[in-house]
This record gives sequence, structure tokens and C-alpha cells, in this order.
Amino acid sequence: MLTKNKLISELKKETDEVLDSPEERYAYSQDASNFWRVENIADAVVFVKNTEQIQKVVRIASKYNVPIICRGAGTNVVGACKIEHGGIVLNFSRMNKIIEISPENMTATVQPGVILGELQKEAEKFGLFYPPDPSNLSVSTIGGSIAQNSGGAKSFKYGTTADYVLDLKVVNSDGEVIELGSKTAKNSTGYNLAKLFVGSEGTLGIITEATLKLIPKPECKNIITAYFETVRDAILAVNSIIEHKIFPCSIDFMDKNAVQTIEKYYPANLLTDKEAMLLIEIDGLKCSMKYQKDVIESILKSCKASAIAISHNEEEYEKILRSRRSSMASCTKIKPNVTTDDVIVPRENLEKLVLGIQTICKKYSLECCMIGHVGDGSIHPQIPIDYSDEDEYCRYKKAKSEIYDLTSELGGILSGEHGIGSEKRKFIGKVVNSSALDYMRQIKKIFDPKNIFNPYKIF
Repeated sequence: MLTKNKLISELKKETDEVLDSPEERYAYSQDASNFWRVENIADAVVFVKNTEQIQKVVRIASKYNVPIICRGAGTNVVGACKIEHGGIVLNFSRMNKIIEISPENMTATVQPGVILGELQKEAEKFGLFYPPDPSNLSVSTIGGSIAQNSGGAKSFKYGTTADYVLDLKVVNSDGEVIELGSKTAKNSTGYNLAKLFVGSEGTLGIITEATLKLIPKPECKNIITAYFETVRDAILAVNSIIEHKIFPCSIDFMDKNAVQTIEKYYPANLLTDKEAMLLIEIDGLKCSMKYQKDVIESILKSCKASAIAISHNEEEYEKILRSRRSSMASCTKIKPNVTTDDVIVPRENLEKLVLGIQTICKKYSLECCMIGHVGDGSIHPQIPIDYSDEDEYCRYKKAKSEIYDLTSELGGILSGEHGIGSEKRKFIGKVVNSSALDYMRQIKKIFDPKNIFNPYKIF
């Protein structure tokens, strides 16, 4: 207790805002992941406002050998900022400045607390575009999206966060600021350490500033919806679109359960009597839109689409996208708690993954609303459960393990965009061999010899 009191006293002396009541520490010790109960809480929560304060916190944490867990909006679903061994939660909501948007360099330099959706809006004022598009973009922060290598629906055409990180400023375990990368469009000067930090889940250092690549904003955008009598027909349509060398901005999938559940929560006039639905977003130059639409419609009809519709204006476009983004929240209409996952396979095995997950959930008497960025081969099974029902929770855990086994058998991996955190670490050996994991541990030890940065996450 004496050591903890000294720790908090030093933190209050060196920073502006420290929360240390049990209620405050409890609130910041959990995220949106699927754990049953909060078993451990932080020793303190620190709201940092600049790099200098972060450096001081790191040196204090090193002195007392306590963990530092970085926290953006706390929306991750894998326990990446879950508290397991006490420590200091760093909250970045005060470091939320867009430092610069450079139309000439086509870059944005931002602090880690910047909301991703706000960055997109600011970039668009300059006719520019930041493509990473997670469903929670209205609250997700840049620091969190870099830590988890967020993707989203548009990653099919535009890639994930890793494709847009040019330069990072990071506080290392000694409390020093190091720069990883450059603000140039290309960089083949030594190891690309900036990319190493993308997806590292706060285990290697603390990002204080990021320079991100921007691209020209597409002139037009539209969305096509198509419905199918079988999952197989929907997946065949996805493959056929790609084989015809048409690359939509995104190709998203929803099964019947997902569509029906969304319509109860956020009605968007979606058809609820079909087994599968595709949401196909197209964008680009105005002169290309009719060609894209005509070719895709022709393909969909040849693949047995039973109904096809296209948005006619911005209002219709936004309504359909909002309905898709509300999929996880809509599951709360079924059960009080919602678990979601993120598995991805080579596209050739996508049908086997979707049908296999449905079979596993039926085996364990679990509801499942299936959505996914199927252009990438990525599926998000959303399983509503009641955490107070111990039997149901045990059945969910068994189903989860079998879903990972299936994913591994189909040549897939455990996460395409959510990360590993604490929720999936015991399963990572199913898809990553022991030698690769050993190298990851060695890298962690080089950057963080005292193991204070978000310890015991990922592996």
C-alpha cells in the first residue's frame, strides 16, 4: 500500500489529472471484450495531455515496475486494454489534436486521441480521404486503430491502417522519444519499425504522434444491395465479381439472422426473408459509376440474386451503411451481452467458414448473427448470450474454440483487424508456429525489457 501511495503521489505531481478512486479505476479497467467479469482493476488512471507527461509516467512506472496500459476509446473487443495485473491506465482523450493536414504531401499528422471519423471529415475538406473504416469510427481513436491495425469494410479496395502509417513518434521504455519512419511517400531506409508498431497492441511503446497517408477523395459513391436464397450463391457472387476484375470499395455479407435483427433495431427496409445479403459499395470517378453498376448487376443476376437494389441519393446510402454499422448493437435485442469475433480465411474457403460457424453455433444452441467483409474473406460471428447464464457462457467458450480450429483447418488466422489481446492469446498457437512466436517474444523483450508496456497481451 505504501508503494502504491507513493506511485499515485508522484503521478499527481507530474501530471494534471489522476483518477484513483475504486469506482473510477473500475470504469477504466475494462473494454468491450467478451470476458465474464472484472477481476482486476488499475492502480491509477492518468489523463495525459502531451508527450512530456507521457515520458514522466513511463519513468515513474519503470521506477516502481508497474504496467502501463494505453487506452483510446476502449472499444476493442479482444481485451487489449483489459487490466490483469494492476498498473497505470493512460487515457489519451486530452491528446486529440489534428496537428496538420498537408494537401501538398497528402498526409495528416495527428495525436493518438483523434477520433477516426473526425479525421475523415477534416481530410475531406481538402478533397482528401483516409480510407480505414471500422464500424465504430465515430468513437474509435487513431492510436487505438494503429495499435489493433483496424480495417473495416473498405479494406477490400484500400487496405488496412498499416497501409497508411508513414511515421510514428513513440516513447520507449527509457522514457525517450524515438521516431520510426518518415513523412515521405516511400521509405526503404533500414528496417520499417513504424510498421512493426502497427498491430502491436501497445506492447512495444507508446505512440504520441502519427503521420498518415491520405489519398484523393473519390468523386462518387453508391451502394448496391443483393439478396440470395443460399449462402453459397452469395459467396459465388463475391468470387464472380472479383474474377471479372471489378473491385468495389467494399463487399459485405449478412446472413438472415443478422438482417432480421438489424431491422428490429434500426429499420432500413432490408428484406428479411432471404438467407444471405450482400452490400456492395462502389466508388470512383463519376464516369465510371454506371459501368461498375451495370457489370455488378449483371453478375448478381447470373449468380441467382433474387432481389437487387441501388441507393438513389446520399440519404439512402447513409441509411444502409448505418444499418450495417449497427449490427453488433442490434444483437442486444436478443440477449443482454454480445460477443463478436474476427476470423479470416483465403476467399476460396469462405463458404466453408460461414457454413461451419453456423453449424458450430447450432451444435451449442447459440444464436449467431453473421456479418463479414467477404471481399477479404473476413467473417464476424456475433453471438448474443447472457453472461449470468453459466451454462450458456461455457457453451459459448467451447464454440469459440471450435471456430478457431475450423479457421486454422481452412488456412486462416484468428484476426484480420481486431487483434489478439488477452481474449485470443491462448489460441494464437493454432495459427502461428512456435518459432515465429519466439521471435515476437524476443522483439518484445528488446523494446520493453522490464515488460511494463501492456504485459501478457497477444502471447
